[in-house]
Amino acid sequence: MCSKTAGDVVARMALVPRTLEARGLDATPQIQQKLRQAGSPQALRSVEILDIILRDEVGHVAIGNHWYRWLCLREGLDPVAHYPVLVERYQAPKLYPPFNEEARLRAGFSAEELARLRA
Repeated sequence: MCSKTAGDVVARMALVPRTLEARGLDATPQIQQKLRQAGSPQALRSVEILDIILRDEVGHVAIGNHWYRWLCLREGLDPVAHYPVLVERYQAPKLYPPFNEEARLRAGFSAEELARLRA
């Protein structure tokens, strides 16, 4: 995705942090659940480590959200409406549920964006 969006900073901010990095927000709870089920001390320690990674990843995605919206404002683009245009143009990976909506909200996704993801 970085190569595909090398010449388009708006696309880069839309598709790297808001798509690829945000998938980490979605995947982490599922991984943690499997580790909890394993129940070993190492697995439970891994759950704690993933909590830290998730917290940090929320921050990374939030930074991407900030700059994506700022760039859209600068270019006169509606960030919600423009995102699917960029997804199609750059053939970004299709996102599938489940979505970690709580983490996505903390990272700056709007209720409208979450509704579009669910649709």
